[in-house]
Amino acid sequence: MRTTVVGGGIAGLTCALSLHAVGGDPQVYEAARSVEAVGVGINLLPHAVRELAELGLAGELAAIALPPHRLSYRDRTGRVVWEESLGLAAGYHWPQYSVHRGRLQTLLLAAVRERLGPDAVRTGLRFQRFEESPNGVRAHFLDRTSGRTVTGDADVLVGADGIDSVVRARLYPHEGPPRWTGVDMWRGVAPHPQILDGRTIVVAGGTPGDKFIAYPIGDPAAEAGEALVNWVLEVRHGPSARPQGGLPRRITLEEARARLASWGLPLTDPAVLAERSPVIAEYPMLDRDPLPRWSFGRVTLLGDAAHPMLPMGMNGGSQSIVDTRVLAWCLAREKDPVTALRRYDDIRRPTVNAVVLANRELGPEEIIARAEQYGGPLPAPRAEAIANRYRELARATVAQVNTTASWTTARRAPSPAP
Repeated sequence: MRTTVVGGGIAGLTCALSLHAVGGDPQVYEAARSVEAVGVGINLLPHAVRELAELGLAGELAAIALPPHRLSYRDRTGRVVWEESLGLAAGYHWPQYSVHRGRLQTLLLAAVRERLGPDAVRTGLRFQRFEESPNGVRAHFLDRTSGRTVTGDADVLVGADGIDSVVRARLYPHEGPPRWTGVDMWRGVAPHPQILDGRTIVVAGGTPGDKFIAYPIGDPAAEAGEALVNWVLEVRHGPSARPQGGLPRRITLEEARARLASWGLPLTDPAVLAERSPVIAEYPMLDRDPLPRWSFGRVTLLGDAAHPMLPMGMNGGSQSIVDTRVLAWCLAREKDPVTALRRYDDIRRPTVNAVVLANRELGPEEIIARAEQYGGPLPAPRAEAIANRYRELARATVAQVNTTASWTTARRAPSPAP
């Protein structure tokens, strides 16, 4: 089955690998003129790592990522509010990974080109519109170099083009811009001496707009005692500061120092992280309302194009990877692509829409927000109940991940020649 995949990010590339694994013929179109190793850190939860492992990427992923084994919620003074084990240490059969987003995208791009061929990802082509017929769907792209229109014909079109998805805008033309929370994330990556045991994700503070997050995305043992650390400072603004579109705003070191001055965490020095970061960029904290459907005929959405969510619980990228595997499974099981997309929609959308709404209520980070209101750590049973409720909603408990049937399916045999 031929598939046009719009978007060459983590979701789009994983989609291509998933479709190829079941015998599909995907073609990826990316608006950027080149796919580059840019960005900051991302966490992949065990339910996503499982899917990448089943795509044959376990070794490559382990070579570029760090498996954290603990999550530590703390207040502004560094006092522990709640801690829990992660990945293998929590009993999952697969690790959790912290990794540089650019390295992950480079890994996926290399796998796509190796398995599907060097022309499987076409860059510099901005999606414009599609036309559907009883026998297929034609996508129109603007070639950013020549200015000409390029078309691609396929059986299915998948919008994996992010929170500002043009495919989604064609399906929902009156939706409008993403929903901003009034909070921006100032993000950087810097070499830094080991924080705690070098395998811990630290989330300090309380409510959104008053948090500092740091976690390693490199191994200090392999880097002479220092490792790359991803850090995030949340900054709350007034309603007049609504973010503009385009590239992330660069934050000056002076701005960062001024905002970080009130953070006196004993486990790390946020100011040092800022000073060592080559770039500090501002990303608005955005999401969109859940959609009543993702699939329309031969066209569907996945990843941030389908369910952009606030970054609570480290679930956004992980859920996108699961999307791709379920989509491929449905297309391999159903002869009719319209039926397959409807089935994919029915399986994935209710779960992920629930996660989007849960993240608006802070997801598992409700624990530190409640602790701030409570004046100290919550009773352990209450904190554990919040964390477990969220994992169950996301279908990411140890039992759910370890025992759920695999989405791997046999490659579909080619259709006989007419």
